[in-house]
Amino acid sequence: MTASSAPIETVELTKRYGRITALAGLSMRVEAGSVFGFLGPNGAGKTTAVKLLLGLARPTSGDAVVLGAPVSDEPAHRAARRRVGYLPELFRYPGWLSAREVLAVHCELARLERPWGAQIDAALRTVGLAERAGDRVEGFSKGMQQRLGLAVALLGSPEVVVLDEPTSALDPVGRHDVREILRSLRARGTTVFLNSHLLSEVEQVCDRVAVVDHGKVVAQGTLAELLRSDSVRVRAADVSVDVRAEAARQGFALEGDGDRLVAHGVDIERVPLLVGTLVRGGARVYSVEPVQQTLEDRFLQILGERH
Repeated sequence: MTASSAPIETVELTKRYGRITALAGLSMRVEAGSVFGFLGPNGAGKTTAVKLLLGLARPTSGDAVVLGAPVSDEPAHRAARRRVGYLPELFRYPGWLSAREVLAVHCELARLERPWGAQIDAALRTVGLAERAGDRVEGFSKGMQQRLGLAVALLGSPEVVVLDEPTSALDPVGRHDVREILRSLRARGTTVFLNSHLLSEVEQVCDRVAVVDHGKVVAQGTLAELLRSDSVRVRAADVSVDVRAEAARQGFALEGDGDRLVAHGVDIERVPLLVGTLVRGGARVYSVEPVQQTLEDRFLQILGERH
């Protein structure tokens, strides 16, 4: 696979463990400076994909490029990984270390250029732990430890940040703070790869998403593209049986009783045809508005169609 201008790109990435296929030809592209949501049910292959991108496992076939370095080129990929920050879903730091000491250890492990003090302070401020910098980790709540893990991922000002369930242990205030951090990373051009089950969080912060099922990408695009609906809500009076029948002949399925209906099979270009059909039949139309799907609704719809 040739070098890619995208920070992350995979082409037919496949991983097998004996007879088990964890990834079955994963192809996706993550644009620079975006917050990319990586979604899928348990067992879909998300964790395996992250391991391959980070060099923690080797692909069976196919390839991936991270910051211009193919995973098949180990020396180049190892150098590229130095520009990647990572927050795993499951992690634990020694309880006897302070927050500042945890970050110092990771600066040492990452071989960051000394002195580290300024960037350690900046990371702690970013995640809201500046006042607890000298406190031992053993006294931290789960949410505070999650914030500390995020601070570790931000050390060294990485070009790509890979986050695995970064808000899973946080309360609503903490989740709001993480969203603001992700937006600030995007504003400064950092690419964020977000693996999360909290679809409401993904919907609020991600530019693009990919839905993975059984090791393959089954849907990907911007949120606007994925959540686009072919249904509209119609408030209208005097919608007779004959009007419904004529609408059906035009390809519109009307559901509901009284003056509040839902019409299916209506893209934006066909709204005038729908309104004209209703009015010619004697109905009085007061409003037409698109039906907005949530990401959770669309996610379940995609998986339901496949199964």
